[in-house]
Amino acid sequence: MKRTIKTLSAASGVAAIVGAGVVYFGVFNVGADDPHSHPVYSLLSTARDRSIEVRSRDIKVPDLTDEALIRAGAGNYNAMCIGCHLAPGLAQTELSKSLYPAPPNLSKLGVDGNPAAAFWIIKHGIKSTGMPAWGKSMADPYIWGMVAFLQQLPAMGVEQYKALAASSGGHQHGGGESKMHNHEGQHDGQIEATSSHHHDADGAVELAEADVHHGETSGANAHEEVVAPSWDESVEHAHPEGMGPSHGVPATSAAQPKTHTHADGKEHTHAQ
Repeated sequence: MKRTIKTLSAASGVAAIVGAGVVYFGVFNVGADDPHSHPVYSLLSTARDRSIEVRSRDIKVPDLTDEALIRAGAGNYNAMCIGCHLAPGLAQTELSKSLYPAPPNLSKLGVDGNPAAAFWIIKHGIKSTGMPAWGKSMADPYIWGMVAFLQQLPAMGVEQYKALAASSGGHQHGGGESKMHNHEGQHDGQIEATSSHHHDADGAVELAEADVHHGETSGANAHEEVVAPSWDESVEHAHPEGMGPSHGVPATSAAQPKTHTHADGKEHTHAQ
């Protein structure tokens, strides 16, 4: 018996050392583009499913057939969820194809026969999956609205989905709303969304370039507009130790004023 205990203790010690080595030397790749091995994925999936099942078993499911509840859920789902979980007519998005584990396509899965589990997942989220805990900003009635909508979603066509989302109140869940995760409009089709994305990107580049040129122009005229240098301006012209001053002016001693000449011939002296 003692020998068995010693053997188990030694094996545990070796396992702990190996595990610590795997962690310390970064052997495990945490990149989302490198899938888990099948044993690891099965273990994590089982742990996730059992955890949700245990924690949602006592949740009482309300009447999910109320049309107002379903309509409210449609607005929130359209604004918050389709970027990951898709919608009728929306096959893929940048988020849905980039996250790992891949978020389920709820337009086909719905609540998967378990509305209590769907409520728990929406409210509490799931660690290390990208699924947020919406219960931190969304009251329970709004979460149930999303569950009610999800229960109907797999049977909806594209036009029916659009009409229901358009007739809803949009993104609303009791005062914690934010536009940061709003995906409204993506259900109009991937081609349109992609085209809009590139258009917006081009516009952003043009705007950024305009800002840069504006900044260069402002910088070139700054010294002509200022009569006396401020303290901030003298700080801006300070140079790191060991580097010469800008504008091609030879370095001066610390006891002398720093003077440099601009392209227009004006001299600029900094007070010490």
